[in-house]
Amino acid sequence: MNSIMKVLIYSAKDFEIPFLEQANKDQFHIKYSKERLTEDTAVLALGFDVVSIFSADDCSSSVLERLRDFGIRHITLRSAGYDNINLKTASRLGIRVANAAGYSPHAIAEHAITLLLSLNRKIIMANQQVHNYNFLLDDLIGFDLNQKTVGIIGTGRIGKVIAKIMNGFGCQIIANDLIEDPDLVENDKVTYYKLEELLKESDILFLSTPLTSETHHLIRTETIEYMKRNLILINVARGGIVRTEDIIKALELKKIAAYGSDVYEYENGVFFYDRSQNHPNDPLLQELIDLPNSLITSHQAFATKEALHNIAKTTFDNIESWQNGGIPQNELTPVLKDIDG
Repeated sequence: MNSIMKVLIYSAKDFEIPFLEQANKDQFHIKYSKERLTEDTAVLALGFDVVSIFSADDCSSSVLERLRDFGIRHITLRSAGYDNINLKTASRLGIRVANAAGYSPHAIAEHAITLLLSLNRKIIMANQQVHNYNFLLDDLIGFDLNQKTVGIIGTGRIGKVIAKIMNGFGCQIIANDLIEDPDLVENDKVTYYKLEELLKESDILFLSTPLTSETHHLIRTETIEYMKRNLILINVARGGIVRTEDIIKALELKKIAAYGSDVYEYENGVFFYDRSQNHPNDPLLQELIDLPNSLITSHQAFATKEALHNIAKTTFDNIESWQNGGIPQNELTPVLKDIDG
Protein backbone atom coordinates (compact mmCIF):
# COMPACT_ATOMS: atom_id res chain seq x y z
CA MET A 1 0.00 0.00 0.00
CA ASN A 2 1.25 3.49 -0.86
CA SER A 3 2.32 5.68 2.03
CA ILE A 4 -0.18 8.38 2.95
CA MET A 5 0.36 11.52 0.88
CA LYS A 6 1.59 14.65 2.60
CA VAL A 7 -0.28 17.78 1.54
CA LEU A 8 0.81 21.41 1.71
CA ILE A 9 -2.01 23.93 1.34
CA TYR A 10 -0.81 27.30 0.10
CA SER A 11 -2.76 30.53 0.66
CA ALA A 12 -4.74 28.89 3.45
CA LYS A 13 -7.44 31.22 4.74
CA ASP A 14 -8.83 31.04 8.25
CA PHE A 15 -12.39 30.86 6.93
CA GLU A 16 -11.71 27.80 4.74
CA ILE A 17 -9.62 25.71 7.15
CA PRO A 18 -12.61 24.25 9.06
CA PHE A 19 -14.12 23.07 5.76
CA LEU A 20 -10.80 21.53 4.68
CA GLU A 21 -10.38 19.81 8.04
CA GLN A 22 -13.87 18.35 7.81
CA ALA A 23 -13.33 17.14 4.25
CA ASN A 24 -9.98 15.54 5.07
CA LYS A 25 -11.43 13.43 7.89
CA ASP A 26 -7.90 12.94 9.30
CA GLN A 27 -7.01 10.89 6.23
CA PHE A 28 -4.01 12.85 4.92
CA HIS A 29 -1.14 14.66 6.58
CA ILE A 30 -1.83 18.37 6.06
CA LYS A 31 0.14 21.53 6.65
CA TYR A 32 -1.42 24.94 6.13
CA SER A 33 0.59 27.91 4.91
CA LYS A 34 -0.77 31.43 4.63
CA GLU A 35 1.96 32.17 2.12
CA ARG A 36 1.12 32.50 -1.57
CA LEU A 37 2.91 30.11 -3.88
CA THR A 38 5.69 32.01 -5.64
CA GLU A 39 9.21 31.22 -6.79
CA ASP A 40 10.42 32.19 -3.31
CA THR A 41 7.88 30.12 -1.35
CA ALA A 42 8.03 27.02 -3.56
CA VAL A 43 10.76 25.69 -1.25
CA LEU A 44 8.09 25.20 1.45
CA ALA A 45 6.83 22.25 -0.60
CA LEU A 46 9.99 20.24 0.08
CA GLY A 47 9.01 16.95 1.72
CA PHE A 48 5.40 17.02 0.52
CA ASP A 49 3.69 14.95 -2.17
CA VAL A 50 0.82 17.27 -3.08
CA VAL A 51 0.31 21.01 -3.02
CA SER A 52 -3.08 22.70 -3.04
CA ILE A 53 -3.22 26.20 -4.49
CA PHE A 54 -5.71 29.02 -4.75
CA SER A 55 -6.54 31.38 -7.62
CA ALA A 56 -4.02 33.97 -6.42
CA ASP A 57 -1.09 31.53 -6.35
CA ASP A 58 1.60 31.65 -9.04
CA CYS A 59 2.04 28.36 -10.86
CA SER A 60 3.92 29.67 -13.88
CA SER A 61 6.57 27.58 -15.62
CA SER A 62 9.45 28.71 -13.42
CA VAL A 63 7.50 27.91 -10.24
CA LEU A 64 6.50 24.50 -11.60
CA GLU A 65 10.14 23.74 -12.35
CA ARG A 66 11.00 24.46 -8.72
CA LEU A 67 8.10 22.38 -7.41
CA ARG A 68 9.22 19.48 -9.60
CA ASP A 69 12.74 19.77 -8.20
CA PHE A 70 11.28 19.65 -4.68
CA GLY A 71 9.46 16.39 -5.44
CA ILE A 72 5.93 17.62 -6.12
CA ARG A 73 4.01 15.43 -8.56
CA HIS A 74 0.43 16.52 -7.83
CA ILE A 75 -1.30 19.91 -7.66
CA THR A 76 -4.95 20.39 -6.76
CA LEU A 77 -6.56 23.79 -7.23
CA ARG A 78 -9.16 25.13 -4.82
CA SER A 79 -10.79 26.96 -7.71
CA ALA A 80 -12.48 26.18 -10.99
CA GLY A 81 -10.38 28.59 -13.05
CA TYR A 82 -6.82 27.54 -13.81
CA ASP A 83 -5.38 30.51 -15.69
CA ASN A 84 -2.69 30.82 -12.98
CA ILE A 85 -1.07 27.48 -13.85
CA ASN A 86 0.83 26.56 -17.00
CA LEU A 87 -0.74 23.19 -17.81
CA LYS A 88 1.58 22.49 -20.74
CA THR A 89 4.63 22.86 -18.50
CA ALA A 90 2.98 20.76 -15.79
CA SER A 91 2.31 17.98 -18.32
CA ARG A 92 5.87 18.13 -19.62
CA LEU A 93 7.22 17.86 -16.08
CA GLY A 94 4.94 14.96 -15.20
CA ILE A 95 2.98 16.96 -12.64
CA ARG A 96 -0.68 15.99 -12.47
CA VAL A 97 -3.18 18.81 -11.95
CA ALA A 98 -6.84 18.81 -10.98
CA ASN A 99 -9.23 21.63 -10.14
CA ALA A 100 -12.51 22.16 -8.29
CA ALA A 101 -14.78 22.54 -11.29
CA GLY A 102 -18.40 23.44 -10.73
CA TYR A 103 -18.10 23.85 -6.96
CA SER A 104 -21.01 26.30 -6.85
CA PRO A 105 -21.94 28.24 -9.97
CA HIS A 106 -24.93 29.56 -8.03
CA ALA A 107 -22.65 31.35 -5.55
CA ILE A 108 -20.85 33.22 -8.33
CA ALA A 109 -24.00 33.93 -10.34
CA GLU A 110 -25.92 35.20 -7.33
CA HIS A 111 -23.06 37.55 -6.46
CA ALA A 112 -23.12 38.86 -10.03
CA ILE A 113 -26.80 39.71 -9.60
CA THR A 114 -26.00 41.34 -6.24
CA LEU A 115 -23.50 43.66 -7.95
CA LEU A 116 -26.03 44.51 -10.65
CA LEU A 117 -28.87 45.31 -8.26
CA SER A 118 -26.60 47.28 -5.94
CA LEU A 119 -25.39 49.47 -8.80
CA ASN A 120 -28.74 49.88 -10.50
CA ARG A 121 -30.67 50.76 -7.34
CA LYS A 122 -27.79 52.83 -5.85
CA ILE A 123 -27.77 50.73 -2.67
CA ILE A 124 -24.35 51.91 -1.44
CA MET A 125 -25.28 55.57 -1.83
CA ALA A 126 -28.71 55.00 -0.32
CA ASN A 127 -27.18 53.37 2.74
CA GLN A 128 -24.72 56.23 3.18
CA GLN A 129 -27.49 58.81 2.86
CA VAL A 130 -29.74 57.09 5.40
CA HIS A 131 -26.86 56.91 7.90
CA ASN A 132 -26.66 60.71 7.52
CA TYR A 133 -30.45 61.04 7.86
CA ASN A 134 -30.70 62.18 4.25
CA PHE A 135 -33.85 60.65 2.80
CA LEU A 136 -33.88 62.39 -0.59
CA LEU A 137 -34.33 60.22 -3.67
CA ASP A 138 -32.90 62.60 -6.27
CA ASP A 139 -29.70 60.59 -6.86
CA LEU A 140 -31.18 57.14 -6.31
CA ILE A 141 -33.11 56.56 -9.53
CA GLY A 142 -32.58 53.19 -11.17
CA PHE A 143 -34.44 51.28 -13.90
CA ASP A 144 -36.63 48.18 -14.19
CA LEU A 145 -34.73 45.05 -15.17
CA ASN A 146 -37.90 43.71 -16.78
CA GLN A 147 -37.72 43.76 -20.59
CA LYS A 148 -34.06 44.84 -20.64
CA THR A 149 -31.58 43.09 -22.92
CA VAL A 150 -28.96 41.16 -20.96
CA GLY A 151 -25.77 40.03 -22.68
CA ILE A 152 -23.72 37.18 -21.26
CA ILE A 153 -20.22 36.45 -22.51
CA GLY A 154 -19.51 32.87 -21.51
CA THR A 155 -22.40 30.47 -20.90
CA GLY A 156 -20.58 27.76 -19.01
CA ARG A 157 -21.76 26.71 -15.55
CA ILE A 158 -21.81 30.25 -14.13
CA GLY A 159 -23.13 32.02 -17.21
CA LYS A 160 -25.91 29.48 -17.51
CA VAL A 161 -27.14 30.19 -13.97
CA ILE A 162 -26.94 33.95 -14.63
CA ALA A 163 -29.09 33.46 -17.73
CA LYS A 164 -31.72 31.50 -15.81
CA ILE A 165 -31.86 34.08 -13.01
CA MET A 166 -32.14 37.02 -15.40
CA ASN A 167 -34.80 35.16 -17.35
CA GLY A 168 -36.78 35.20 -14.13
CA PHE A 169 -36.58 39.01 -14.11
CA GLY A 170 -38.28 39.02 -17.50
CA CYS A 171 -35.18 40.04 -19.46
CA GLN A 172 -34.30 39.26 -23.04
CA ILE A 173 -31.14 37.14 -22.87
CA ILE A 174 -28.49 37.18 -25.57
CA ALA A 175 -25.17 35.39 -25.30
CA ASN A 176 -21.78 34.81 -26.87
CA ASP A 177 -19.77 31.62 -26.51
CA LEU A 178 -17.72 29.25 -28.62
CA ILE A 179 -20.24 26.52 -27.83
CA GLU A 180 -23.98 27.18 -27.74
CA ASP A 181 -25.99 25.63 -24.92
CA PRO A 182 -29.11 23.98 -26.40
CA ASP A 183 -30.85 23.94 -23.01
CA LEU A 184 -30.58 27.72 -22.71
CA VAL A 185 -31.80 28.19 -26.26
CA GLU A 186 -34.80 25.89 -25.83
CA ASN A 187 -35.85 26.51 -22.24
CA ASP A 188 -34.66 30.04 -21.48
CA LYS A 189 -35.09 31.64 -24.92
CA VAL A 190 -31.42 32.62 -25.08
CA THR A 191 -30.23 33.81 -28.49
CA TYR A 192 -26.55 33.57 -29.39
CA TYR A 193 -25.00 36.62 -31.06
CA LYS A 194 -21.65 37.49 -32.51
CA LEU A 195 -19.61 39.56 -30.05
CA GLU A 196 -19.97 42.90 -31.83
CA GLU A 197 -23.75 42.60 -32.09
CA LEU A 198 -24.07 41.48 -28.48
CA LEU A 199 -22.11 44.52 -27.29
CA LYS A 200 -24.34 46.84 -29.34
CA GLU A 201 -27.62 45.38 -28.09
CA SER A 202 -26.95 44.83 -24.37
CA ASP A 203 -28.33 47.07 -21.62
CA ILE A 204 -26.56 44.89 -19.05
CA LEU A 205 -23.47 42.81 -19.77
CA PHE A 206 -22.11 39.95 -17.67
CA LEU A 207 -18.59 38.57 -18.09
CA SER A 208 -18.37 34.91 -17.06
CA THR A 209 -15.81 33.50 -19.45
CA PRO A 210 -12.43 31.91 -18.63
CA LEU A 211 -9.29 34.03 -18.98
CA THR A 212 -7.36 32.81 -22.01
CA SER A 213 -5.08 34.40 -24.58
CA GLU A 214 -8.22 35.03 -26.67
CA THR A 215 -10.24 36.66 -23.86
CA HIS A 216 -7.40 38.68 -22.30
CA HIS A 217 -8.41 42.36 -22.51
CA LEU A 218 -11.53 41.37 -24.43
CA ILE A 219 -13.17 44.48 -23.00
CA ARG A 220 -11.05 47.45 -24.01
CA THR A 221 -11.47 50.83 -25.71
CA GLU A 222 -12.20 49.27 -29.10
CA THR A 223 -14.97 47.00 -27.82
CA ILE A 224 -16.35 49.59 -25.38
CA GLU A 225 -17.08 51.79 -28.42
CA TYR A 226 -19.84 49.35 -29.42
CA MET A 227 -21.59 49.57 -26.04
CA LYS A 228 -24.58 51.67 -25.03
CA ARG A 229 -23.81 54.61 -22.76
CA ASN A 230 -26.36 53.37 -20.21
CA LEU A 231 -24.74 49.91 -20.01
CA ILE A 232 -23.99 48.29 -16.64
CA LEU A 233 -21.01 45.94 -16.95
CA ILE A 234 -20.58 43.12 -14.42
CA ASN A 235 -17.38 41.05 -14.19
CA VAL A 236 -17.32 37.82 -12.17
CA ALA A 237 -14.78 36.14 -14.44
CA ARG A 238 -11.18 37.34 -14.14
CA GLY A 239 -9.71 40.82 -13.87
CA GLY A 240 -7.67 40.37 -17.01
CA ILE A 241 -10.79 40.02 -19.18
CA VAL A 242 -10.96 43.83 -19.09
CA ARG A 243 -8.25 46.43 -19.62
CA THR A 244 -8.61 48.35 -16.37
CA GLU A 245 -7.28 51.65 -17.71
CA ASP A 246 -9.89 51.59 -20.46
CA ILE A 247 -12.70 50.77 -18.05
CA ILE A 248 -11.75 53.71 -15.82
CA LYS A 249 -11.64 56.06 -18.81
CA ALA A 250 -15.02 54.81 -20.04
CA LEU A 251 -16.57 55.37 -16.61
CA GLU A 252 -15.09 58.86 -16.31
CA LEU A 253 -16.30 59.84 -19.79
CA LYS A 254 -19.68 58.17 -19.16
CA LYS A 255 -19.24 55.88 -22.16
CA ILE A 256 -20.74 53.20 -19.92
CA ALA A 257 -22.96 53.83 -16.92
CA ALA A 258 -21.41 51.58 -14.28
CA TYR A 259 -18.97 48.75 -13.59
CA GLY A 260 -19.37 46.08 -10.93
CA SER A 261 -16.56 43.58 -10.46
CA ASP A 262 -15.54 40.88 -8.03
CA VAL A 263 -12.10 40.64 -9.62
CA TYR A 264 -9.25 43.00 -10.45
CA GLU A 265 -6.56 42.74 -13.07
CA TYR A 266 -3.73 43.23 -10.57
CA GLU A 267 -5.30 41.64 -7.49
CA ASN A 268 -2.47 39.24 -6.61
CA GLY A 269 -0.98 40.13 -3.26
CA VAL A 270 -3.86 42.52 -2.55
CA PHE A 271 -7.16 40.67 -2.57
CA PHE A 272 -7.67 38.18 0.30
CA TYR A 273 -5.43 40.27 2.59
CA ASP A 274 -6.09 43.07 5.08
CA ARG A 275 -4.26 46.02 3.55
CA SER A 276 -6.02 48.67 5.63
CA GLN A 277 -2.79 49.59 7.42
CA ASN A 278 -0.58 49.03 4.40
CA HIS A 279 -2.33 50.36 1.33
CA PRO A 280 -1.05 48.90 -1.93
CA ASN A 281 0.86 51.31 -4.13
CA ASP A 282 -1.63 50.99 -6.95
CA PRO A 283 -3.09 54.27 -8.26
CA LEU A 284 -5.18 52.33 -10.78
CA LEU A 285 -6.99 50.42 -8.04
CA GLN A 286 -7.49 53.63 -6.08
CA GLU A 287 -9.06 55.30 -9.12
CA LEU A 288 -11.35 52.34 -9.67
CA ILE A 289 -12.47 52.26 -6.04
CA ASP A 290 -13.05 56.02 -5.89
CA LEU A 291 -15.25 56.24 -8.97
CA PRO A 292 -18.89 56.76 -7.93
CA ASN A 293 -20.14 54.48 -10.72
CA SER A 294 -17.98 51.46 -9.86
CA LEU A 295 -18.49 48.78 -7.22
CA ILE A 296 -15.58 46.48 -6.43
CA THR A 297 -15.67 43.45 -4.16
CA SER A 298 -12.59 41.46 -3.21
CA HIS A 299 -13.07 38.16 -5.06
CA GLN A 300 -15.74 37.08 -2.58
CA ALA A 301 -18.30 35.66 -4.98
CA PHE A 302 -17.31 32.07 -4.11
CA ALA A 303 -17.55 32.70 -0.37
CA THR A 304 -20.66 30.78 0.62
CA LYS A 305 -20.85 27.86 3.01
CA GLU A 306 -22.02 25.56 0.23
CA ALA A 307 -19.22 26.56 -2.13
CA LEU A 308 -16.53 26.23 0.54
CA HIS A 309 -17.84 22.79 1.45
CA ASN A 310 -17.80 21.69 -2.18
CA ILE A 311 -14.32 23.10 -2.83
CA ALA A 312 -12.90 21.31 0.19
CA LYS A 313 -14.62 18.04 -0.67
CA THR A 314 -13.43 18.15 -4.29
CA THR A 315 -9.90 18.99 -3.18
CA PHE A 316 -9.67 15.85 -1.09
CA ASP A 317 -11.55 13.74 -3.61
CA ASN A 318 -8.79 14.64 -6.07
CA ILE A 319 -6.07 13.72 -3.59
CA GLU A 320 -7.77 10.48 -2.58
CA SER A 321 -8.06 9.46 -6.22
CA TRP A 322 -4.33 10.01 -6.74
CA GLN A 323 -3.56 8.19 -3.51
CA ASN A 324 -5.46 5.18 -4.84
CA GLY A 325 -3.80 5.29 -8.25
CA GLY A 326 -6.84 6.68 -10.03
CA ILE A 327 -7.63 9.66 -12.25
CA PRO A 328 -9.74 12.37 -10.61
CA GLN A 329 -12.85 13.46 -12.44
CA ASN A 330 -11.46 17.01 -12.48
CA GLU A 331 -7.97 16.16 -13.72
CA LEU A 332 -6.69 18.75 -16.20
CA THR A 333 -3.56 16.94 -17.33
CA PRO A 334 -2.71 15.58 -19.79
CA VAL A 335 -6.12 16.27 -21.36
CA LEU A 336 -6.97 19.98 -21.12
CA LYS A 337 -10.65 20.57 -20.39
CA ASP A 338 -12.63 23.75 -21.06
CA ILE A 339 -13.94 24.65 -17.61
CA ASP A 340 -14.84 28.18 -16.53
CA GLY A 341 -15.30 29.84 -13.15
